Amino acid sequence: RGAAALPRLAVAATAAAGLPERPLPLEPIRGHRGRRDGLMAVVLSEVLVPAAVLQSGRGLGELGCEPNARPALAAGATFAGRAAVAVADAYWQFRGNPLAYLTIPLVAAFVGYGTNWVGVKMIFYPINFWGVQVKRWPEQPLGLLGWQGIVPCKVKKMSRRLVDIVTTKLLSLREAFSNLDPDRLAGLLEPSVAEAIEKDASWGEAWITVLRPQLRPVLRDIVVKMQADIEQILDLRQVVSSAFLRDKVLLGELFQKAGRKELKFLVDSGFGFGLILGVFQMFLWLLMPNDWVLPVGGALVGYITNWVAIKLIFDPVEPTPVGPFVMQGLFEKRQPEVSEEFSEFLAQRVLTSPRLIEEIATGSFKHNFEALVAKSVPGVVPASVVEAATGAFRKLAEEPGTHPLHVYVDEKLALQETLDVRLKALSAAEFENLLHPVFEEDELTLIIAGGVLGAAAGALQMAFGWSGPPPAA
Repeated sequence: RGAAALPRLAVAATAAAGLPERPLPLEPIRGHRGRRDGLMAVVLSEVLVPAAVLQSGRGLGELGCEPNARPALAAGATFAGRAAVAVADAYWQFRGNPLAYLTIPLVAAFVGYGTNWVGVKMIFYPINFWGVQVKRWPEQPLGLLGWQGIVPCKVKKMSRRLVDIVTTKLLSLREAFSNLDPDRLAGLLEPSVAEAIEKDASWGEAWITVLRPQLRPVLRDIVVKMQADIEQILDLRQVVSSAFLRDKVLLGELFQKAGRKELKFLVDSGFGFGLILGVFQMFLWLLMPNDWVLPVGGALVGYITNWVAIKLIFDPVEPTPVGPFVMQGLFEKRQPEVSEEFSEFLAQRVLTSPRLIEEIATGSFKHNFEALVAKSVPGVVPASVVEAATGAFRKLAEEPGTHPLHVYVDEKLALQETLDVRLKALSAAEFENLLHPVFEEDELTLIIAGGVLGAAAGALQMAFGWSGPPPAA
């Protein structure tokens, strides 16, 4: 059918192009591989080349059409002609082995997913440096021959940023401790303080007998003074930062809990973005089956999927109208939900009653607390009794969270509710600073790592032949 249609097609095409009509050489078609290839070759070669070539009278054979080989355009072929031949050639190549070529976007999808998954793991793991300690730079996860997770590597710097937000925008110690009832708290403190004086002070049994009637009023006075000077005896910055510095895993757990949906999107979106980019990669391979196409395409897939996913998580920070839609970063859009999870984690894992009492009794301001206690007891009380009383606070800090004192303090401080309300009240830009530093610190490293892994996957794809046979020369 193709051969029969050629004369009419050629006449119509040459007339439309304003070229002189001349006999069409059909003989080369019979020697060519496949009639459809021959049809495409003749029409493109005889119609789309410049008028000068056609008017010279050279036929298809003279233009390079040999048996079992694709036609080559004459040197004077137009750009449109070359492009048309390339597209037609790619089409027939795909038709010849479609399943082989469809592996390219499929592999690209898995490359996008895999590189993003590895990128997320590189944020939090390994906790300690993995590799050979040849050369490392301060607070840099990448060593000369190894890697440490970004969060555990930069836990000091990241915790400082988090502490700044908590202490300046979210919590007021004076406000929180004003919720405690001095009489109720003194009653809960009394048994532990009395026991410590009796057991740990010199002549403890005698002294507790003397002091017992006045112990609760003294403890009430101590609580009132603590409430008034709480910022001088409790270092909130130290409470938060030391919790993360003592346990590098803790900060990673906080970020993973607060940003679990964003991290999941980062990984899952790699598949979709990789599939889309893989379609373009497949067309590029069909048009230019060179050794560099798949590795370079894989690098671009890994690089672009990481970059696009991170941008979609945090940008734009503020709601931005785009046509009929309002665009905003995924993390900022989830501010109410993230606020609840973030406040719950801090209240239950960091700002607990045992941890707060521990900081008061043993922290950087402990000398202020000891001086406060000493001023609150009668002058005739010996130092060993005062020391035993302050020691009772240290012992209480070691009690589990189910201890009646801790249950009361946690309930009345209501830190989770306070954090939740104030996190939700933050501006979008301020709220972004809770999670974005995790990516921001080494965002470029993660994106480049995605590109390197994508290039390696592209090279493997070509090595194992998961891309179909390259077009014949």
